[in-house]
Amino acid sequence: MNLSTLFDLANIPFNGSNGNMTVSGIAIDSRTVKANYVFIAIEGSTQDGHEYIDSAIKAGAIAVVVQKAANYNEESVDLIKVSDSAKAAGLIASAYYGAPSEKVKLVGITGTNGKTTTVTLLHQLFSLMGIRAGLISTVENIIGTEVIPSTHTTPDPVSLNELLAKMADGGCDYVFMEVSSHAAHQQRISGLRFEGGVFTNMSHDHLDYHNTFDEYIAAKKSFFDGLRGESFALVNVDDKRGMVMLQNTKAKQYTYSIRKSADFKGKIFENTLEGLEMEIDQVHVHLRLIGEFNAYNVVCAYGVASLLGFSKTEILTGLSALAGARGRFETIRDINRGVLYIVDYAHTPDALEKVLKTIHAMVTKQASLISVVGCGGNRDGAKRPVMGGLAAKWSKEAIFTDDNPRKEDPVSITDAMQSGVAADDREKVLIINDRKQAIHTAFRLAKKGDIVLVAGKGHETYQEINGVKHDFDDRKVIEDIIGN
Repeated sequence: MNLSTLFDLANIPFNGSNGNMTVSGIAIDSRTVKANYVFIAIEGSTQDGHEYIDSAIKAGAIAVVVQKAANYNEESVDLIKVSDSAKAAGLIASAYYGAPSEKVKLVGITGTNGKTTTVTLLHQLFSLMGIRAGLISTVENIIGTEVIPSTHTTPDPVSLNELLAKMADGGCDYVFMEVSSHAAHQQRISGLRFEGGVFTNMSHDHLDYHNTFDEYIAAKKSFFDGLRGESFALVNVDDKRGMVMLQNTKAKQYTYSIRKSADFKGKIFENTLEGLEMEIDQVHVHLRLIGEFNAYNVVCAYGVASLLGFSKTEILTGLSALAGARGRFETIRDINRGVLYIVDYAHTPDALEKVLKTIHAMVTKQASLISVVGCGGNRDGAKRPVMGGLAAKWSKEAIFTDDNPRKEDPVSITDAMQSGVAADDREKVLIINDRKQAIHTAFRLAKKGDIVLVAGKGHETYQEINGVKHDFDDRKVIEDIIGN
C-alpha cells in the first residue's frame, strides 16, 4: 500500500510529496520505527511523541503525523497535521491492516468489574458451540485456541488492529474484547466498527488517571456515543449509570438485570459454593459459577449471545457448563485440611465488597473467613482505606499485605489500608508485607471448614517491586503450601 492510499482509506487529507512510496509499517513508538514507516506522534500523559520525531526520521520514517507544531531536521519527510493524533492512529492502523473490525463481529465490554469474566464466558460459550472466536482480555488474548499473552486490558491501536487482522485471517467470526476507560479516553478504539457495546457496572477505580469520577464516567460513555445505528448497546439497568451510557448513543438499546424489569432478566434462587441456581429468561438453569456478581456476568453473556442471533436453549446449555475466567473467584480446595481457598482479582472497593459479602453469606457458624488483601502502589490511593475497612469488617481475620507496590513504599500502602479500619475491627488485622508469608500465615490460621480469600492479583503471575517484575502467582503459592 502506498502512502497516499493509506491516508485516503483513513479519511485523512494528504498533500505530501512521498505519496507513491510504499508503507512498510506504522508506529506510535519511535523505538519501533523501521524503514518506510509512518510515525504517529501522540501526546501522552507522561511522554510526548512529538519530542521523538527526529529519532523516528533517522530510523527510516517517510511520514510523520502530528497534532501540534513540531521541529524536525529532514525536509524530505512528509509532515501531516491532524486535530487529534491519537484518534488518527486508530484510523490509520485500521486502514493499514485492512479494516479488520469490519471482517468480524466485534463486541466490546466496558465497566469497572465483570469485563474479563464476561468476555471469557462469551469466548468459552462460542467455542463450545463450535464457533471460532477471538478474545482480547486482561488475562490473555486468544485466536481460536491459540493463546497470546496479554500486556494491557486494551492494546494500543496499532497492536489492536494487528491482532484483529490475525483473528480475521485466522477464521474468527466473532471477537469479544474488553474496553477499558483508558482505551476509550486515549482513542485506542478509534476506527473500529463494533457490532455491539456492553456496560457492566461503575464503581470507584482509576481516579489516579481520570482525576474525577465524572471524567471516569465520561470516558466509559464515549464508547457508547461512538457506536453505529446498526450496533446494539446492552447495559446493566441495576447500575444507576446504566441508562446514562445510553444517552446520545445511536445504537439499538437493550438492558439486562437481576433486580428490575429488563430485556434480559435473571433471578437467583440459590447461591452456594457449589454454584448458582437461577432463572434466566424464564428458564431454570444450574451454573458452576458462584456469587451474585457472576449471576450478572452470566445474564450479560446471555444477552450478548441472544442479540447475536443464537437460540435460548443453546446459549443456556452452554453457559451451564462454563467455569469462568482464571483468577476470578477461582477456587482451590485443600482436601486434607478441609479448607477452601478463593483467588480473586478484586482490586476495587466495589469488587472486594461483593466478593467478601458473597463468601460471608456461605460461611457456616462454625467456620471463618480469612482474607489476604493488598492494594497496588502508584495508583489511586483513596481506595486503600475503604478496602482495608471492608476486609476487616467482613473477615474474622484480615491480613494486609503487598499487591504490586511498584515504586511506592509498601508500608505506606498497608498503613493507608489500616487507617480505614473501624475501631472495633482493629484486633482482626495483621500486617505482613511479604505476600508469600501472608498467604502462609492464612494457611496456619485456617481450620477445617474455613474459607481463605486471597484478593487483588487474581490471574497475574508476577509482582512488581521497584519497577521490576518478579515471578509470583497466588494460585501456585497456595498449591505449593497445600501440596496439590
